[in-house]
Amino acid sequence: MLLTITYKGSDTQNLGFLLHKNPYRAQSFDMSFGKAYVFYPEVSDAQTTMALLLDINPIDLARGKFGTSEGGLFDYVNDRPYVSSSFMSTALVRIFNTAMQGKCDKMQALADTPLSLSATVHMLPCRGDAELSREIFEPLGYTVEYQTYCLDEKFPEWGDSAYLDLTLTGTVKLSDLLNHLYVLIPVFDRQKHYWVSSDEIDKLLSHGEGWLAAHPAKERIVKRYFNKQRAFANRAIDKLLESEPNEEETDLEADDAEDAVVPDPGREKRISLNTRRLEAVRNAVIESGATSVIDLGCGEGKLVAKLLDEKQLTKITGADVTIKALEKAKRYLRYDRMPPYRKQKLTLLQASLTYRDERFSGYDCACVVEVVEHLDPLRLPAFERVLFEFAGPRTVVLTTPNKEYNTCYEWMKEDLRHGDHRFEWTRAEFAEWVGHVCDSFGYTAEISGIGDMDEQVGTPTQMGVFTKCV
Repeated sequence: MLLTITYKGSDTQNLGFLLHKNPYRAQSFDMSFGKAYVFYPEVSDAQTTMALLLDINPIDLARGKFGTSEGGLFDYVNDRPYVSSSFMSTALVRIFNTAMQGKCDKMQALADTPLSLSATVHMLPCRGDAELSREIFEPLGYTVEYQTYCLDEKFPEWGDSAYLDLTLTGTVKLSDLLNHLYVLIPVFDRQKHYWVSSDEIDKLLSHGEGWLAAHPAKERIVKRYFNKQRAFANRAIDKLLESEPNEEETDLEADDAEDAVVPDPGREKRISLNTRRLEAVRNAVIESGATSVIDLGCGEGKLVAKLLDEKQLTKITGADVTIKALEKAKRYLRYDRMPPYRKQKLTLLQASLTYRDERFSGYDCACVVEVVEHLDPLRLPAFERVLFEFAGPRTVVLTTPNKEYNTCYEWMKEDLRHGDHRFEWTRAEFAEWVGHVCDSFGYTAEISGIGDMDEQVGTPTQMGVFTKCV
C-alpha cells in the first residue's frame, strides 16, 4: 500500500519540515495492523517526494490479530495489503497528525501557503467507476489523472481491474491535501478495517472542516464514507448543513449601514446603495445581450427577483453556499406561489464559488455581487479558475466595495466595512486584480463606480464587467 506526495518549486527539501519527517533518514512506525515506513525517494532543490508505505500481513487480518478479539474482518485471501483504504487514512493521522493540523513551528508561513503539490495514491479501488475520482477531487481544485489496468492482457474482454493509480495535482496547502486524502480515500474503498461507531462522525467533521460542507458531492461522500451505516451518515449530513459557512450570504443590516452617510440636503429622496447596485448589475446583464444568467452568491434573492422581470432572460439561476440563504430566497421570491411561466425559468442551487462545479457552465452571464470580499484571499486563485476558466461565461458582472470610500462612513470603527469581510480593495488594487484575471483567462473588462461620487476617494462600490475574448 503506497502513497507518494511530491513538492515542486524551490527549496523543496522543506517538505521534510512541513511533514516533521527527516528527508535524509528512513523511518518506521509500529501500527496496530502492521508496519508503516516513511522515506524520500527523491530530494532536490526543485523537487522532493515523500513516500508512505504500509506493510500489512493478510493472514493476521483474517485471524483477527489486528483491531478486534472477535475474529477477523477479512478472508484469508484479500486485497487489504495492497489497496489504498482506511488503513492509509489511519496511518496518515497517526504519522502526520501535526502536519494535518497545519502546524510547523519552524516554517509556519510555508505551512500556511498553497504549494505546488501532487499526490499519487496507488491501487485505489474504483469498482468500475473510475470517473468518480473526478467528481470527488476536481471540485477541490485538483487536476485528476488516473491509470487503470487490464485484468489480464490475454483476455482483454474481461475489462479493467477494480483498481487504479490516482494522481492529484494542484496548488494547495499541505494540510488541506492530507485532510482531503484522509477523508476521501475510504470513500472509494467503502471497507473499514475497524468497527464504525458514532465517534467517526466527529472525525469526519473535524477533518472535513472548511471544505466538506461546501463540496457539491458532500452527501455522496458522507454516505460512502459510512457505507451501510445510514444513521451515522444522516447525522453527519445534518451537522454539515447546520455548520455551513455564511460567507456568501447577504448581510442586509450591513447593506443598510452603508447608506448611513450624511445625506445631501438638496436631495428629496435617497435611493439606497444596495438598490443602485442591483440596478447597475441588472442593466449590465441586459446590455450584454445575455439570455441566461447565474447569480453566484445570490443571498436572499433580490437580484434574482429583478432579473425575473426581464423578458430577455429565459434561464435564471441563483446559487449560494448555504441552504439557509436559499430558503430565504424562496420566501422572498414567493416561489411556492410563483406563476408557472416565471418558475420554469428559475433554478436555485447550493454551491460554493471556490469549488469547480459543472452546474456553473453554459450561462451567457454570471453575476458576483458583493461576494468576492467574503472569500479568504488564499482561495482567490481557486475562485478565479472556477469562474473564469471552468465556467467561462461570455460576460461576468462583479461588484465589490471600494476600500478608499470607507473614510466617508462616520460609523466605521474597523478598517473593513463589514465584520465578515476578509479583505477589501482600493480602486488601484481592484484594477490590478481585474487586469490579472483578463490576462490569465482571456477577458477584457470595463470598471465603473456605483453610488455617490467623492472627488478624493471615488464611489462606495466598484463594478467590473468582464467580456470573454472571441
